[in-house]
Amino acid sequence: MSVFETLESEVRSYSRGWPVVFDRAVGSHLYDESSKSYVDFFAGAGALNYGHNNPVLKQAVVDYIMRDGVTHALDMNTVAKRDFLESFRDVVLGPRELDYKVMFPGPAGANAVEAALKLARKVTGRQSVVNFTNAFHGMTLGALSVTGNSMKRGGAGIPLVHATPMPFDNYLDGQVPDFLWFERLLADSGSGLNEPAAVIVETVQGEGGINAARVEWLRALADLCKRHGILLIVDDVQMGCGRTGPFFSFEVAGITPDIVCLSKSIGAFGLPLALTLIRPELDVWEPGEHNGTFRGISPAFVAATEALRTYWTDDTLEKGTLAKGEQVERVMHGIAEAHPTAELKVKGRGLARGLRFADGETAGAVCRAAFDRGLLMETSGPDGEVAKVMPPLTITDDELDAGLGILTEAVAATLTRR
Repeated sequence: MSVFETLESEVRSYSRGWPVVFDRAVGSHLYDESSKSYVDFFAGAGALNYGHNNPVLKQAVVDYIMRDGVTHALDMNTVAKRDFLESFRDVVLGPRELDYKVMFPGPAGANAVEAALKLARKVTGRQSVVNFTNAFHGMTLGALSVTGNSMKRGGAGIPLVHATPMPFDNYLDGQVPDFLWFERLLADSGSGLNEPAAVIVETVQGEGGINAARVEWLRALADLCKRHGILLIVDDVQMGCGRTGPFFSFEVAGITPDIVCLSKSIGAFGLPLALTLIRPELDVWEPGEHNGTFRGISPAFVAATEALRTYWTDDTLEKGTLAKGEQVERVMHGIAEAHPTAELKVKGRGLARGLRFADGETAGAVCRAAFDRGLLMETSGPDGEVAKVMPPLTITDDELDAGLGILTEAVAATLTRR
């Protein structure tokens, strides 16, 4: 362990909560170098929806590499990219009657968000973007400007401007009608609100505390944007690719965003890939106006294509995710009922679930107790007060039950001590 402490930057974080050296990973388990097994309720922060070293995806990548397929190609035309685009069109966009151009902005979710913000400003000629309380959109400057977390924003070292936060769904505990403040600011010429180019939103705020927006709220937001000529950007980096059940998290609301940001599990095998989906009439980029060295990593195209063909040509994975999500919800409600004085709150949708505690210290202690028992979890929320459950979508029922059993024990042990 010493090399990590002496040579690696102090910025490291996950390794502090899980102080072991991991060596192997298969499906929904990681193994440290002493071969101790850990059930994974983290899934690479949502980048491993299909599990670790998924054998079907692994074989496709290995075969591609062994035939000397092109690995790095910037945005050149390759067989791997063509196969991905055709599969994405035929398996994802076509059946959902979605008409988007596909942009490859760079390898991470922040790249997808930066491209979306830049394009919205270019299309509309406006500068301001509206974001929501407790949002998280990435760590680069543009993405940070529409992120809520004060610690992460503080790391920018400069003022983060041209973004205006609005209350996310239920931020005011239902005390005022949805979008009352937003609508009033838009209507009042004296409000001081600059005319927004876009609104950017997560349908379920992952890092913000597993805050799931109601479908009615999302529909009202889409209507507001349409009435006021504001572009709607959905950040589906963590909640897309089936995390909430359907491929896109916004499908449940029946809305069609102007721009969609995808990353994390779109690369399927834990390989870096990001997409910015754009309504065709908004695709006003000049060639090379937004670019990057790692826009198209071909092994990620190969894994992504295989994942689409394997898991998204029918509704088996979607139904399984929803059923497993209901199982997590039932167990979490049971935990809350078993500890009534703790006032625990169950949150989330699909296989993005959270258990909110009174404070971050308690939630952190629960995650540490889970780790000691062989379960990987992280916290989220503004004060780290939510214990977050995000296993691979391919987790088996037995693995899910085992992990939930550990969580139940960890909560009981932590609350008893306190």
